[in-house]
Amino acid sequence: MRVGFVSAFPPGRNSLNEYGLHFVRALAANPEVDEVVVFADRTSAGTPPAIPGVTVVPTWTFNRIHNLPKVAKAVRSTGVDAVLFNLQFASFGDRKVPGGVGLLTPALTRRLGIPTGVILHNLVENVDIRDTGAGASPLAVRLIQAAGTLLTRALLAANYVSLTIPRYVEMVRERYRVTNAILAPHGSFEDSLVPSFDIPDGPRRLLAFGKWGTYKKVDVLLEAYEQLLQRGYEDVEVWVAGTDTNNAPGYLEKVAAQYSHLPGVHFTGYVDEDDVPDLFGSATAVVFPYTSTTGSSGVLHQAGSYGRAAVLPLIGDFVEIIEEEGFLGEYFLPGDAGSLADALTKVLDDPIRRVDMGRRNYSAAAGIAMTDVVDWHVVHLAKLVDA
Repeated sequence: MRVGFVSAFPPGRNSLNEYGLHFVRALAANPEVDEVVVFADRTSAGTPPAIPGVTVVPTWTFNRIHNLPKVAKAVRSTGVDAVLFNLQFASFGDRKVPGGVGLLTPALTRRLGIPTGVILHNLVENVDIRDTGAGASPLAVRLIQAAGTLLTRALLAANYVSLTIPRYVEMVRERYRVTNAILAPHGSFEDSLVPSFDIPDGPRRLLAFGKWGTYKKVDVLLEAYEQLLQRGYEDVEVWVAGTDTNNAPGYLEKVAAQYSHLPGVHFTGYVDEDDVPDLFGSATAVVFPYTSTTGSSGVLHQAGSYGRAAVLPLIGDFVEIIEEEGFLGEYFLPGDAGSLADALTKVLDDPIRRVDMGRRNYSAAAGIAMTDVVDWHVVHLAKLVDA
């Protein structure tokens, strides 16, 4: 088969670009796939990575209204046998109209006669709209939730929609009365050897990795870190990796200025894919200073791939989701710096527990390799092509 893959893709920095890269590498290596055509976001960041059997076609632009016809035309003109979309609800834009219109594309490609699958990483029903910065008033929240329901129905017009969490599959099947919502796990990013569960010599690093400014905020981590310094943890540093989310430009610059009095705080900016292993390998623990969540965490899967302990917010659904996937964390109350500081000390003071957590998280992340997930999708796409 020749398989199309619509996704954010490096060197672009939009959401799910790293997942797209790892998935495409495994997809191109599948013996049933002759070529992968990536319909990627347009970027001025540089040249896409060269991968044997992969052709990258910059096709769509974040927050542009014309992405629906652009992607559909590109998919049709290349003559791929099937197309797979790698999506979350803000993949095509964080502005309501272009973001929503882009999500209609899978329905259109199927109507054009192209077998179409969707990998959907979150559900609007499980997102706190206010926390994401998308809606401020109660009316705006209700309107966005209603639009999200309609867009979920539109996505379900694809031949199949895969979700990474069993509860999400049950929720979609019951609410929308469909049978084409299917479970396909997230998959492990790394197929490398078992990582070292030891930490490097030198200052112990607390790593926070993501896109910051809405429901992911490093303020509480830096406040907890200040408490750690006051408690005598002078050999600890904080590394904040990543960039502002599109909904909160200037957030990290403001935070850096506000906490400039704290020693040992490092802001890395965007992290290239080649530098990710060293970054996670240098961490004593990976911290998730979130106030809400939007589903399965790609960063948690990365932390697990490198055998790192995790310090996580005590948010009901999030706890159930990660433990359902097999991960283990030290928990704190969201937004509570004292609770976070206490959770961090438990990891810092107990190296045996830290290593046990790292091993547990590695087992969870490595439990299903990306190649196995890709095999599942290839089987389903081949059935659609042959039908």
